Amino acid sequence: MVLGVDRVVPAVVAIDLHRGHLDPDPAVATMQLEPSRAQRVIDANARFFTACRASSIPIVHCMTTYRDASEIRINPAWRERSENPNNPRKNVLRHNIRGLPGCTLMDAVYDPSRDHVVDAKKRYDCFIATDLELVLRARGVNTVLVTGVNTNSCVLATATSACSRDFAVVVVEDCVDTMDAPALHDAALLCIRTAFGHVLSADAVMSDLLPAARRHVSA
Repeated sequence: MVLGVDRVVPAVVAIDLHRGHLDPDPAVATMQLEPSRAQRVIDANARFFTACRASSIPIVHCMTTYRDASEIRINPAWRERSENPNNPRKNVLRHNIRGLPGCTLMDAVYDPSRDHVVDAKKRYDCFIATDLELVLRARGVNTVLVTGVNTNSCVLATATSACSRDFAVVVVEDCVDTMDAPALHDAALLCIRTAFGHVLSADAVMSDLLPAARRHVSA
């Protein structure tokens, strides 16, 4: 598989696989994926992460966490949505405030003994005002395997930023989804595969990329 790098050294960047999006209880999931879709995302990521850990691929969880609502409200677009009762993101000012149950990774996707956590994410782009790039560069990573939610906001913004920082980008198609319309999910993936990287199934990554990465780790 040609990704534009001489030797693929990958890490997973797992975006917002937390209760704030994925818990079945809407009192916890303040910006909730539809529960059946959320469960599909959890199951797909859990399966993929098991294979990545077996190949010694680092998994970096990026989780949105705010000190208080003022850190959210200063964004004009988000403030506007919070004031519109018909907007699907109207709960943004209550989303993932530190100390609330939404700021917890889903148990099925998180191995605290092996995974890394970047929990200072405050905007769609996981690189903004976090140490994500340091975590990746310190491990020699040149390829990011992006999973998580939402496809048309955080996944798209992070894939774009990773490309701009000269990482090879692979979005794992069955490990991403959105709380928004399916058409927006599809449009985001089209943008990524057109200009910013590759969109591959988890099976394709596991069969083509992970064995090569395993050989690199063993060398």
